[in-house]
Amino acid sequence: MQLVLHTGAHYTEEERLLKCLLRNTDDFVQRGISVPGPTSFRALMRDTLNAMDRKPAAENARDVLLDMILDDSTPERVILSDPNFFRTQGTAVREGVLYPDAPKRMMHMGQIFAADELRIFLAIRNPASLLPILYDKALEKEDDKFWGGRAPSDVRWSETVLAIRQSAPQIPITLWCNEDTPLIWSQIIRELAGLEPDEKIHGGFDLLNQIMSKEGMMRFRSYIDTHPDMSEMQKRRVIAAFLDKFALEEEIEEELDMPGWTEELVEELTDIYDEDVELIQQIPGVTVILP
Repeated sequence: MQLVLHTGAHYTEEERLLKCLLRNTDDFVQRGISVPGPTSFRALMRDTLNAMDRKPAAENARDVLLDMILDDSTPERVILSDPNFFRTQGTAVREGVLYPDAPKRMMHMGQIFAADELRIFLAIRNPASLLPILYDKALEKEDDKFWGGRAPSDVRWSETVLAIRQSAPQIPITLWCNEDTPLIWSQIIRELAGLEPDEKIHGGFDLLNQIMSKEGMMRFRSYIDTHPDMSEMQKRRVIAAFLDKFALEEEIEEELDMPGWTEELVEELTDIYDEDVELIQQIPGVTVILP
């Protein structure tokens, strides 16, 4: 079985991506693709992974979990979406490391589903905007607990991705930047489902509906309808042009409420993030979806 784990990160797509996947349930079922609802597996998987911190999973853990999640169906591909696969936002940063528990938890997933083909799908986000949110949600805000003697400029997604690859080298990772999501939304859905680039899906413009004005969406859809032969890359250029003119500022702009967070620091962290994404592209076993 192909088991796809959409692991967040927190404060990227929220649940929008899962809702879009669920919109395609009927078509997916005919293709042997299952998208279980969150109530069917999240608590179950969380309890299983937490228990594995104390002892290995039972030999039949895989079959028991799938029986409960899939309710006797036998799909070829299962997509599980949960931003807490790497643990909750309250422990997402410890001692200056993003998701320090992710490597161990993905190693445990690989142990449970050793006979299956696992894939990790992960959206990352600029630490300049993410760290203030995670600091606000952190269970331990003391400097030694949250930062661990490191500076914000030391926080790297590549560190987390490398650690996951080392702990679970059999699990490939498909990754994208949350900032690019409006341009690559439909490709993300197709990649999660294992579809060809030109296959039709429902909800390919769901995210745009959230961040673009009604007038902009009407004009955009009209433009798309009158240019049916556009390539995917051409569509992305059109999306970028319409967002430039019709994006809802309140949906795309954020106030960064963090002590000592200056414009200069934000620019510095953004430059580091851009360099880090280039580094991630060089990690074996990692595919980065670019606009």
